[in-house]
Amino acid sequence: MLDSIFSAVSTDTTLSFGTAVTTILLALLLGAVISFTYMKTSPGYTQSFTLTMVLLPVIVAIIILLIGSNVARAFSLAGAFSIIRFRSAPGDPKDITFVLFTMASGLACGVGAFGYAALFTVILCIIMVVLNRTGFGVKKTQEKTLKVTIPENLGYEEAFAEVFARFGVGYELKKIRTTELGSLYELVYTVRLNESTSQKEFLDAIRTRNGNLDLSLTMSPTTTEY
Repeated sequence: MLDSIFSAVSTDTTLSFGTAVTTILLALLLGAVISFTYMKTSPGYTQSFTLTMVLLPVIVAIIILLIGSNVARAFSLAGAFSIIRFRSAPGDPKDITFVLFTMASGLACGVGAFGYAALFTVILCIIMVVLNRTGFGVKKTQEKTLKVTIPENLGYEEAFAEVFARFGVGYELKKIRTTELGSLYELVYTVRLNESTSQKEFLDAIRTRNGNLDLSLTMSPTTTEY
């Protein structure tokens, strides 16, 4: 029975109604499974992206069904799709992986490898869930940007070294500039906080050193912060 389910891809190029319906329904089901897995492993998902993952395997499968082994038809479709321009910002690598995942699932359905399409989908979805639940690749420390204003009479080289050492915070001084006509300094640090570090206690310790002047801790620093 397993041999019949995971049989080789058929070389028959005749497109029948039954085959088309089976292909579309299976591609839709696998797309829904992949989309559901993505929602469970990515808290910040959007509805548009999850709907795209449901429909993308169906679209790819339909394209493969229409092309078959007809080379001329393949070139015609390639020319038609070359007109389409996708304008969007580069996505997260995980999102790109799921897009390729759904396309591979639709491709397998389109060529008639239904058993392998279901098998690969189930295996990869399980792997995605396991990696997410085990926290694979999650950093133990959080990198943030700390901006501190200090008076001019406070030496900025070692102003907060004792505080950083007490809380076990790794740091690197990135930028120094004067403000208020040179009466104040603004220091910009890249700091690495452990998950167990109390951010409030850390900031309170900084405030006692800089005379309660302005300070800020950016949660998601970018390369343009400096």
